Amino acid sequence: MSTLHQLYTAPPPAQLANVTKRFGTTTALDNLTFGIQPGELVALLGPNGAGKTTAVRLLLGLCAPDSGIARVFGADPRDAANRIRTGAMLQVARVPEPLRVCEHIELFSSYYPSPMPLAEVIAAAGLEGIEKKSFGSLSGGQKQRLLFGLAICGNPDFIALDEPTVGLDVEARRALWKQIRAFVDRGKSVLLTTHYLDEADALADRVAVIDHGRIVAEGSPSEIKHGARSLEDAFLALLGR
Repeated sequence: MSTLHQLYTAPPPAQLANVTKRFGTTTALDNLTFGIQPGELVALLGPNGAGKTTAVRLLLGLCAPDSGIARVFGADPRDAANRIRTGAMLQVARVPEPLRVCEHIELFSSYYPSPMPLAEVIAAAGLEGIEKKSFGSLSGGQKQRLLFGLAICGNPDFIALDEPTVGLDVEARRALWKQIRAFVDRGKSVLLTTHYLDEADALADRVAVIDHGRIVAEGSPSEIKHGARSLEDAFLALLGR
């Protein structure tokens, strides 16, 4: 079988098919179908409570759907073989504050069979010059860059970034954008959730807008913006606001 044929017949890096997920009486995802292709950055947009984080957690194997299928590389996200091909940067992340930047990366890298070299992670995450600093002494932007470094240090093929730049200033956000885009340019796949519409506009190959657990629009940023002055205007119109 040719490499080209394998490329087009391989299962997508991440996929939800007809997924419903409920928490008590709340339906977080409602028969949702959604996927990510190799080398693609998809931004998942939606208001608070729309189902974005639930979709991320399903693809990371942190919870299971009530119905439908969650797949990573064509198999269960909880499979060990898939976990070592997956990285994550979640909204709530706790790591030991006394450990140094390089120590955190070395520790996380030890969990993977073929991690990126330390120097390569440092460069890819923009951590040059702070390798010996403890996590507790880092600025907000530096902490986010380290957490991004931990997400990619195992050399994963797919990473989920859940609100990776929340709380950062403009300069720190743009620095992290550069690192994320460089990761995608290496042929990797990224699922990005964000409330910053300019972030989605700048980074995404494809945008999916979710509301009340359903995809209400999907396409490139320019397709979503068609007829609107900005992605924000299109987003608000889709939500009827």
